[in-house]
Amino acid sequence: MDNKHRFLEELAQTNPNPLLIEADHADGVYIYDKEGNKYMDMIAGLCVNNLGHNHPKIITAIKTQVDKHLHVMVYGEFVQQAQLDLSKNLMSLLPKELDCIYAVNSGTEANEAAIKLCKAYTERTEIIAFNGAYHGSTNGSLSISSGEQRKQSFKPLLPNIKFIELDQINELDNITTDTAGVFLETIQGDAGVQIPTKLFMQNLRKRCTEVGALLVLDEIQCGLGRTGKHFAFEHYNIQPDVLTLGKSLGGGLPIGALVSSKHLLNTFRDRPALGHITTFGGHPVTCAAAASFCSILKNEVNLEEVERLGSVLENILIEHPEIKSCRRIGMMFAFDMKSPELVSKVVHQCLQKGLITFWFLSHPNSFRLSPPLTISENEIISAGKLIYEAINESIS
Repeated sequence: MDNKHRFLEELAQTNPNPLLIEADHADGVYIYDKEGNKYMDMIAGLCVNNLGHNHPKIITAIKTQVDKHLHVMVYGEFVQQAQLDLSKNLMSLLPKELDCIYAVNSGTEANEAAIKLCKAYTERTEIIAFNGAYHGSTNGSLSISSGEQRKQSFKPLLPNIKFIELDQINELDNITTDTAGVFLETIQGDAGVQIPTKLFMQNLRKRCTEVGALLVLDEIQCGLGRTGKHFAFEHYNIQPDVLTLGKSLGGGLPIGALVSSKHLLNTFRDRPALGHITTFGGHPVTCAAAASFCSILKNEVNLEEVERLGSVLENILIEHPEIKSCRRIGMMFAFDMKSPELVSKVVHQCLQKGLITFWFLSHPNSFRLSPPLTISENEIISAGKLIYEAINESIS
């Protein structure tokens, strides 16, 4: 039995039609399969490989840490240099008020911990989220995610969750003194790159402050350079009470982070003690990788170039008559087409041309692009032309 059949038989599947690329190695913006075929990764592993694959400085940081030690103790007990390197480098990108991090295993876990933090700190129970939201697929994170079809089989989920509409200022009246926390992806990813207005975001921040609800911004997809800023909330001149991160933070390794003030995060120390605990959170190898990622992002990535190259790709594809519209910020794209069937054809035609693109779970009429931020202008122009050709071939 070959590896693809073993993959289908021995590993649990998440959908009926996986891409089935048999990855052998990867470098920069490319993934290579066992047959030697080269694929340009235009989704960066779904917003994970923001610095491309196998960045040499991240690989060096990982190897250096592996030679020192792996797991030594559960999170929060031992002083570990890799965790301190991460906190220093990550906080150098953040406003001074966000001065404490809790390193966990994934972005979803960061959201789970944030739900607990909101309830414990405010001593309230209501959580407000937004229609179109995706915050993860564990019990709590799924509870604050939109999409009844995805949730129905797993009910009952968490109680006292209320959903409101994005970008409707009158909806903010639903945030009251009963509300513990308000969860929002600063840029909604799975909903098809929905970009709220500055006016709405500033009114949201104001309303949360007025009623004492914590504003939690989920930047698991849109943070860490993806939108042309270190963090997407910078576009709106606001700050969250709590920031959740994941995906790209580990440079290709699994990690998440809950970022807030020391005052707020002391809730897990005192109310009650051990209010959120994790065995592998803050793992030294993943923290070493994340610390390296943050340093490279700060010192070597030109965020103005991220925005410029994003506009180059948008301008190539928006000219195609089958593209109905485009939503883009930085290098986070959604291209709307007339049907999910056409989107599926385009994604598979791109794959035949050596390009990895993808669809949205909650916005099936669109295909998504989120290339590595390190992609060159020549590579992005080449990708745009190949996608344009793939669309033509999908309708012929």
